[in-house]
Amino acid sequence: MTTLQFRPALLSVAAAALLALAGCGDKGSSTSTAASGAASGAAAGTAAAPAATGGGGKSVTVEASADKQFFPLLSYRTGPYAPNGIPWADGKQDYLKLVNERDGGINGVKIAFEECETGYATDRGVECYERLKTKPGVAMFDPQSTGITFALTEKAPVDKIPLQTFGYGLSVSQDGTHFKWNFPNMGSYWTGADVLIQHLGQKEGGLDKLKGKKIALVYHDSPFGKEPIPLLQKRAEMHGFELQMLPVTAPGVEQKATWLQVRQSKPDYVLLWGWGVMNSTALKEAQATGFPRDKMYGVWWAGAEPDVKDVGQGAAGYNALALNGSGQQFPVIQDILKHVYDKNNGTASSRDEVGTVLYNRGVAIQMLSVEAVKAAQEKFGKGKVMTAEQVRWGMENLNLDKAKLEALGFGDMIHPIATTCQDHMGSTAARVQTWDGSKWNIQTDWIQGDAAVLDPLIKEGAAKYASEKGIQARTAEDCNA
Repeated sequence: MTTLQFRPALLSVAAAALLALAGCGDKGSSTSTAASGAASGAAAGTAAAPAATGGGGKSVTVEASADKQFFPLLSYRTGPYAPNGIPWADGKQDYLKLVNERDGGINGVKIAFEECETGYATDRGVECYERLKTKPGVAMFDPQSTGITFALTEKAPVDKIPLQTFGYGLSVSQDGTHFKWNFPNMGSYWTGADVLIQHLGQKEGGLDKLKGKKIALVYHDSPFGKEPIPLLQKRAEMHGFELQMLPVTAPGVEQKATWLQVRQSKPDYVLLWGWGVMNSTALKEAQATGFPRDKMYGVWWAGAEPDVKDVGQGAAGYNALALNGSGQQFPVIQDILKHVYDKNNGTASSRDEVGTVLYNRGVAIQMLSVEAVKAAQEKFGKGKVMTAEQVRWGMENLNLDKAKLEALGFGDMIHPIATTCQDHMGSTAARVQTWDGSKWNIQTDWIQGDAAVLDPLIKEGAAKYASEKGIQARTAEDCNA
């Protein structure tokens, strides 16, 4: 058992990995696996290629041209993370199809898009980026991988192309004064960890009641899994709980030794920072070792249907963060069914996938990118194709309040978001949901990350990164440009 109770680093573990590993490939050593977010050799060949769905879905390409706004879609429909990557990618593509079909594009500008298969591998993600970044009308990139994000963070400022990382990526990049081109919309792994500790404090009757408790972090041994550690260390120092850290080698199909450690140490709670098959494996091992599932709390990437459906009732009581709601009741989802699926143009192989947690997350992600283009058009010319630099301005000036989200058909699927030059995240809120054996149920209202805890870590970490990389803080003039 490894127990950590020391002071947090100013720069997150993931950010430190970025400094050393940006641009690394995924194959070979354990170091490259950490840099990549741990792609498997099963995930792939050597060349990045357009993705295709199986099972009757319609993953298509709308060719880029000078009169269209182009959205490159990095995806992973192959390899060990495919069950989670597919619905995410389907939701993104279906929202773009919806905007073209229902709205005629973005203020009359038709949308072009093309998927590129990464297999969740950093080297293939960089290949996709290099191939697609020169397409006419490119708007932004959503890398769909923390490892790929790290590799592109130094490329984006040179190419002047923004990176959107909805609920993942580099936590310190919330600071837009140092990270001009990164946009970790809706939350980072620091905000997620902070919300979970706040929630556990509420359950215990106050954060002071966490003193003497033991909290275990079972995490994917990669930049993604390591990213929450500095925040958890800070909270452990503040509240006096013991933090036990248990890394799991990717992809996470072998966890018996990890859960034997859990059984021996008997933590009060387990936080699960997993992705793909790691999550269902953890739940099965928790059931086998008798650890109560209602004492387990996953990050929002460990709280979707693929994580629990194979465990079924054995996962009942398991909790996870929710960045977005699930279900087909939202008007925007009904519009997708009407304008896309009723016309036999849906990307998913089944209508039943529409409305699932990760599908809806893909829809929400792509909505934010479309709204960024709309915001840019308001400044630079409605009805025109925006450059990536102009879209970056739109991403920095998003303002989607509750009324706007209602008008877009999202209701309370996601939390309102407002970005600024200083804050590239726009929202630090998440809810907690619980699996009842057959479906996810939202259990809490939105819980905000505590700025008093988060802001100093972000400011110090971003400043340290900037100092090491020779990046000057943006001026007020640059922010207002």
